[in-house]
Amino acid sequence: MKHKIKVLAATVLAGILFAGSVFAGNLDRSGQAGASELLINPWARSSGWADANIAGCRGLESQFLNVAGTAFTKKTELLFDHTNYLGGTGIGINTFGFSQKAGASGVLGLGIMSMDFGNIPVTTTELPEGGLGNFKIQMLNIGLSYAKGFTDHIFGGMNFKVINEAIPNARAAGVALDAGIQYLSGPMNNIHFGLSLKNVGPKMQYSGDGLAFKTLIENGTVGGSNMTVNQRSAAFEMPSQLHIGGSYDYYLGDTAKTHRITLASVFTSNSFGKDQVKVGLEYGFKSFLMVRAGYAFEKGITNNDDTKDIFRTNAFTGFSTGFTAELPLNKEKGSTFGLDYSYRATNPFNGTHTIGVRMNL
Repeated sequence: MKHKIKVLAATVLAGILFAGSVFAGNLDRSGQAGASELLINPWARSSGWADANIAGCRGLESQFLNVAGTAFTKKTELLFDHTNYLGGTGIGINTFGFSQKAGASGVLGLGIMSMDFGNIPVTTTELPEGGLGNFKIQMLNIGLSYAKGFTDHIFGGMNFKVINEAIPNARAAGVALDAGIQYLSGPMNNIHFGLSLKNVGPKMQYSGDGLAFKTLIENGTVGGSNMTVNQRSAAFEMPSQLHIGGSYDYYLGDTAKTHRITLASVFTSNSFGKDQVKVGLEYGFKSFLMVRAGYAFEKGITNNDDTKDIFRTNAFTGFSTGFTAELPLNKEKGSTFGLDYSYRATNPFNGTHTIGVRMNL
């Protein structure tokens, strides 16, 4: 008992000390990256404790946090989640994916995330109030991953992502790569360490007819002539991140793992924004019920006064919570059906709600 408490305290203190020594962030480059939808966690289970479980995430959801965690898929996993993003804005996110065991220790995964902004009126300088119909914004991310268990304690994986952003007359496409590792230790494999590098890729750039316009070119003749001018948009970089985290599972009372309490923390280094420290706590009753909460801290997250030197620049205010209920479908095959929910507090807007279902076959 005392040994477990010491290990837990050492893990948490190490994470806090490490984060405190490097907590900075690249504020000079804030707002210069694009494809910011890559930073949105569309999954309910992991977002319920502030993305803190980089070291202990499992299954297809790990494709967002730390792709190494997909290696723990036992056979086949199917997920579908819907997010009401920033309540009141009318933005929805639909995410679907599956992971499949491939060979003795490998797992293939496919995840698709699509954002829905609703119908937007077409406006021009002549008709600023619209009346020309509507258009839709397309934001689609597709991830294809492979993860593998190299030993009983070391797991690694990579995730190749295709990013597509478009309106009817302009679009941008790009690719990015994630990589991650997880390490298990302890008498019951209850000590977890994780490292994840995300969104590394070449620059993206918009192109299309929407960047062209007609203008009168004076060429020395009477009246000149109309010509089409194509503008070139500036290229933008990917919002790359580095995550370093750890977690500890503490089992209450017996070795049957009936009651579990997990404390997780992670330090996130953002190339184009403030760095973050995230902490999360989860209680689990066997594999049937899990309740969790988390907090993501960054400089100025509690300061709403924009006259100060450091103030809040994030719609999310840090707190998140959620739960999972999972029921067995076939005990012999180990198949289950689960319901996940998470809530992330925001100011302004009415929070972000995510609900999802999963099947392990």
